[in-house]
Amino acid sequence: MSADDGFVNSLRALALLLPLSTAALAGPPFQTDDPEPIDFRNYEFYTFATSDGTAVETDTFGPALEFNWGALPNVHLHIIVPAAAIFPSNNPAFAPAGMGPRAFGVGDIELGIKLRFIQETKHRPMIGTFTMFEMPSGNAARGLGVGRTWYKLPLWAQKSFGPWTTYGGGGETLVNAPGYRNYPFAGWLVQRDLGKKLTLGTEIFYHGPEGLATAQTRPATLIDIGGYYKFRDPGFQLLFCYGHTAIGQRENYAYLGLYWTWGKKKSDPADLHGMLPPNLSGG
Repeated sequence: MSADDGFVNSLRALALLLPLSTAALAGPPFQTDDPEPIDFRNYEFYTFATSDGTAVETDTFGPALEFNWGALPNVHLHIIVPAAAIFPSNNPAFAPAGMGPRAFGVGDIELGIKLRFIQETKHRPMIGTFTMFEMPSGNAARGLGVGRTWYKLPLWAQKSFGPWTTYGGGGETLVNAPGYRNYPFAGWLVQRDLGKKLTLGTEIFYHGPEGLATAQTRPATLIDIGGYYKFRDPGFQLLFCYGHTAIGQRENYAYLGLYWTWGKKKSDPADLHGMLPPNLSGG
């Protein structure tokens, strides 16, 4: 048995010790997010890498670690700790953007709170927000961070129809730092379960110009295709996505990662200690 097989088998053995949540995955690997928090007293862990580049510059995250915790019914807490890299084109045609040396190091750490405040019913989508706080942990002088705390303020909606799920929305990124600017973003996604192991989806995602200190100096609308492959244990999954500009500045987006989830099974109303009635349980 190889070392890789031993690692995977160890993870599976750990997973067998814990009751797993098998709620539909949303958000990563796509750029569009969703309003559905993970179940109360459940956990998610990702290890992943992303690349987002234009002719001006290519920026990567990876290896990066993400952890989500179902801290309360309808609420989960979120953190990403990334390694970041920048690869400027140093093409005078784009100056002053995309000029400088390559760099690699810790990026800005992302903290977030996902809150669902409207539940999905037969005729109504669920609605919520996923506020992000980007902490200035990356070296701004080397282009690995912004140098100040910045924020993402979105509103998302989601509706499911049998094997189909659709979600989307948009918001504003607020960045008060030299070389950066506030910009809007919006996206919508449709995905379908293809049996028990594979889910595929496609999204349209738009962002405005992000500033001369970024690769995305002009607006772009991308079409991304990706999904999730569930291994024998559905709490262990492979995530993948690739996309390219349809309108606007030429841009490529890619995501590849592994995902684990564990914790209590679907919340029993008795576990909520009277916090919410049964029809408002998380997940």
